[in-house]
Amino acid sequence: MVTRRSRTTATLVGTALVLAAGILVVRHFTTPSEPELPTIPAAERPVVEAAARACPKVNVPLLAAQIHAESGWRPDADSGHAQGISQFTPETWAEWGRDGDGDGKADVWEPKDAIPSQARYMCHLYGMVKSLPGNPTKLALAAYNAGPTAVLEARGIPKIAETREYVDRILNTLLPQYRESEEKYAAKHSPRPSARVSRPSDSAPSGAALKSADSGP
Repeated sequence: MVTRRSRTTATLVGTALVLAAGILVVRHFTTPSEPELPTIPAAERPVVEAAARACPKVNVPLLAAQIHAESGWRPDADSGHAQGISQFTPETWAEWGRDGDGDGKADVWEPKDAIPSQARYMCHLYGMVKSLPGNPTKLALAAYNAGPTAVLEARGIPKIAETREYVDRILNTLLPQYRESEEKYAAKHSPRPSARVSRPSDSAPSGAALKSADSGP
């Protein structure tokens, strides 16, 4: 015979188990996921890789992080005084813009022109700041943002809030993310070694060996 107390106890135990299971399910589905890493758009990857190879001071993650900070990979980005995926001012583009895709014109709105021009200009800026004290990458990035004259006059990163935030965001936030992203990309796309297929000649003696064995000592 089941008493009322037994039924009550069983009900309470069952309710507790259901609540515990519910808590576990909620906890499972509300666990924060790993933040998604930024990646180089597929259309721009060949251009970025080629541009980075053209300048020994610039690598793919750094160039990608800088483009991300400049325009968020938007070829039509227009800040009002700088244009395109690499955010060149008209004055700087007139001097450093190049025809990267071979169509006969240097177009600031065309990533195939702008990204190689960006890498080339960064190489030039590295050369300009090499005599200054401090981290040359920080100085080159600051010169890209504020202009080389401002960096040379300050003999370092000028006290411009936008420039300091720009350099800090690229080197301390975006660059580590793109490094990790590129490591994962390389691991995913690196060619896998093919399995060695055993051929009859790998395990069987050659005809010459058989003949030698037949002749004896």
